[in-house]
Amino acid sequence: MVTNKLKVIKDYEKLSKEIKEQIKLVYPEGYSDYLVDVATTKGEAITALPFETFDKVYLIRMSSNKAIQLIEDDADYDYDGSLKAGVRDKYEDKHSEVGYLEENENYEAG
Repeated sequence: MVTNKLKVIKDYEKLSKEIKEQIKLVYPEGYSDYLVDVATTKGEAITALPFETFDKVYLIRMSSNKAIQLIEDDADYDYDGSLKAGVRDKYEDKHSEVGYLEENENYEAG
């Protein structure tokens, strides 16, 4: 992660639809394996999913259990916890102009 970017801690539910779709492209196999431990400015320890844009590093607050539940409840993912191919194609077309996706280590263009 680049440290000179603004770091924003947010709950998944408060993210825009577009950011959620982009996160699915970066983490097509689910979120739980990519959670990191972070200390807030108040010294609190949280678990979060990192996601970078051009100007921000989002730290999306979630527990491992919540990360698993989000994937299980999301119709965009199949029973194995993988982003469905048709959904991935749709989101890649929709967000093809978003250059910062490549800044995320886990992103692989399809």
